[in-house]
Amino acid sequence: MAVKETKPKKTKKGIRMKVQEEKADSSEKQLKIKLVRSLIGRPREQREVVRGLGLRKISSEVIRKDCPEIMGMIKKINHLVKVEELGKK
Repeated sequence: MAVKETKPKKTKKGIRMKVQEEKADSSEKQLKIKLVRSLIGRPREQREVVRGLGLRKISSEVIRKDCPEIMGMIKKINHLVKVEELGKK
C-alpha cells in the first residue's frame, strides 16, 4: 500500500481567514441605505450603482459597512437614496 501525501488546501484556509476578517469588521460603523426614488429614466450607470449596492425596488433597504467604496457609490446616486448611520455593533 502506498500512502499519498496530501497537501493542505489553500482555499479552505483562505475562506477561514475571510470569515474571521468579516467578524472583526462587524465592529465598524454601518450605513442603512434606502432607495426612495424610481430608476425609470435614469442613466444606465446610476441603475448599475443601485444594483451594486443591493437595492432592487423603491423602499428596499440594505445595511453596508461605512467604507470609501460604498461612500463613492452613494455619492453618485445621493438624489435617489436616503442614508442613515447606524452605531457600532
